[in-house]
Amino acid sequence: EVQLVESGGGLVQAGGSLRLSCAASGFTFDDYAIGWFRQAPGKEREGVSCISGSDAVKGRFTISKDNAKNTVYLQMNSLKPEDTAVYFCAARGDRCGSRWFRRVIYDYWGQGTQVTVSS
Repeated sequence: EVQLVESGGGLVQAGGSLRLSCAASGFTFDDYAIGWFRQAPGKEREGVSCISGSDAVKGRFTISKDNAKNTVYLQMNSLKPEDTAVYFCAARGDRCGSRWFRRVIYDYWGQGTQVTVSS
């Protein structure tokens, strides 16, 4: 059974940091791209980053992976209130590719972890 379990969310003040984790099981970790998405209340789910093999999408937050632990991390620094959202990880049986931010290309999803940034 495929499972993606996010953790590490919480309440943090603006300017603070959080590191989210996505623990994967039930599939060959190296063969899959792992993406991070977020969804704020009343908004569409949006892509944050993606990693596959040694390739990672560069953005405001830093994505990394530990193959020995089948875990992908999202290091979030200098957080802002607008970063408040539920953060999800998702797995795709391919590389991230140029369309990594599209939700429909992912095969599996986690249940999400809440991140709240106070001003």
